[in-house]
Amino acid sequence: MTFNDNVRIDTSKVSKRGGGARRGGMIAGGGIGVALLLALGSQLLGVNLNVFAPALNQALGSGTVISEPQPGTGSLEGCAAGADANRDVECRMAAASDSLDRYWATQVGNYRAPAPVVLFTGQTQSACGAASSATGPFYCPGDESIYVDVSFFDTLTRDYGASGGSLSQMYVLAHEWGHHISNQIGTLQSVGRESGPTSGSVRLELQADCFAGAWVQNASNVTDDQGVPFLKPVTQQEIADAMSAAAAVGDDRIMESAGVRVNPERFTHGTAEQRQRWFQIGYQQGPTACGTFDVPAAQL
Repeated sequence: MTFNDNVRIDTSKVSKRGGGARRGGMIAGGGIGVALLLALGSQLLGVNLNVFAPALNQALGSGTVISEPQPGTGSLEGCAAGADANRDVECRMAAASDSLDRYWATQVGNYRAPAPVVLFTGQTQSACGAASSATGPFYCPGDESIYVDVSFFDTLTRDYGASGGSLSQMYVLAHEWGHHISNQIGTLQSVGRESGPTSGSVRLELQADCFAGAWVQNASNVTDDQGVPFLKPVTQQEIADAMSAAAAVGDDRIMESAGVRVNPERFTHGTAEQRQRWFQIGYQQGPTACGTFDVPAAQL
């Protein structure tokens, strides 16, 4: 989607951090079981489950948690208006965050914003543990923050076949914001560590996709303090870009890209078809249609 050039951006909802002093795994010597479990649970548009890593590591009797230093901060002073968001990906994330925050404040009672959206490069720390470019964007319920390394957008296109485009990038942020909404309405807390095609984790991810679609439907109606709409009306090509990104991070696509057999019992995010369909449900029907925890398995 394209921002109106003269819309004003409130950048206070986003912070920027530089890279950490070194890259390192959160678990040293944790074994393939832990690595795979954490990867399936937290990578590629999800809720970061690395907060469970110490307990998993101890249970397997191997490795230690590596602590990383807190990186420094950067500036978003150049992100003042929509024209900046149209030319720069970090400004785009700041502008989309402003729009998402204003939208969800009208949809959820006693709404509170993520605190904050963190843009980082290299590696940083969250209340859920270390975040790196390998982790992918995620929402951490421990500090109610969203973490995004914008280099992930290149990875999504290069390695997972997404078509690219500004809305595909904003879909990623809107999906993570959807996890924050799930946290506030209580559905996130009902999810355990299970996997499978009808698991709570799949339902949670599909709900976030649906919430993302609901925002896209209304994004051109969200305005800044002067009444200027943040975004121009969405085009069909932009919708196709977002749908491409949603499909790229389906469990079946990820497994196929990794060269492993597609195993529904290990699903944690939903198939490409499901992710696209629930995005469309949100886009067409709004957030009240996003009750993925209420539908029977056959309707997921």
